[in-house]
Amino acid sequence: MRPHQPVMVAEVLELLAVRPDGIYVDGTVGGGGHAAQIASHLQSGLLIGLDCDPNALELARARLHEFVDRVKLVHANFAELDRVLDDLKIQAVHGILLDLGVSLTQLDTPERGLSFRLEGPLDMRLDPTQELTAADLVNSLDERELFKIFREYGEERWAARIAKNIVRARRAARRAAPIETTSDLVKIIERSIPAAVRYKSRIHPATRVFQALRIAVNNELENLHKALTVGCERLAPGGRFVVISSTLSKIASSRDFFEKSSSWARPSRSGGHCAHLQRSVHKTPARAAPSSAPCRKLSFVEIPQCRRMNPPSQ
Repeated sequence: MRPHQPVMVAEVLELLAVRPDGIYVDGTVGGGGHAAQIASHLQSGLLIGLDCDPNALELARARLHEFVDRVKLVHANFAELDRVLDDLKIQAVHGILLDLGVSLTQLDTPERGLSFRLEGPLDMRLDPTQELTAADLVNSLDERELFKIFREYGEERWAARIAKNIVRARRAARRAAPIETTSDLVKIIERSIPAAVRYKSRIHPATRVFQALRIAVNNELENLHKALTVGCERLAPGGRFVVISSTLSKIASSRDFFEKSSSWARPSRSGGHCAHLQRSVHKTPARAAPSSAPCRKLSFVEIPQCRRMNPPSQ
């Protein structure tokens, strides 16, 4: 199993501008790579690490053992940030980091069903305590619903053909759940895409469909929007929010949210009013992880203290 290496560490530290006494949230703590770097810059401050994957939290706990006095790990989705901060009696934080997607450790675990290269159950849950799996979606949704997921979340050109062939495979099978494993789905996808297209493609033909199903199973875009909304409300004046993603839909969601937030001052629970000040995007080759995207992008927003402003009229 390949150890997961955090990406864009220098850029993250630069944009978070970690202060020794600050309070920071790593909403996707994973194996603790970014968290270790942030914690190493803290003295009297605190790092709150969230992850919906209990296995990832155990890896993070081992990696961050030397920072036990300044790190608090919580099993939670970043969409639950409001509840977590309330439970910890923390009103505002100085920085938030979200590194979206899956880790190499998760991809290399066959029973997670996240990789189209490994035989395993069609699971794809990032939080194993939730009930919905990819197999549930593939074996229950109608053709139009499947098409929508593949097109919107995966930008799959052949979404219509793949959705149609999935439904056909279900009808032809005698089992209650005819598509049960990653290889079952991969075979259908490969049959749906013309051979000439498959041979010319730089990525595996199942890449976009697997990405789309994972996003749907884990409700990733809705959870991201919740985290962005609550995160900006919980940032202290001068606080910073950093998002890393290689998925176009998530990059667009983060960028659009930050751009809309910049048009008017957002009221903050930490006191005063806040407004968007700066954005920047960096790119880096995805050397460490197999990805459907050629690069990872980093979006950044800083919330300064400012005078009261009114939102635009509807």
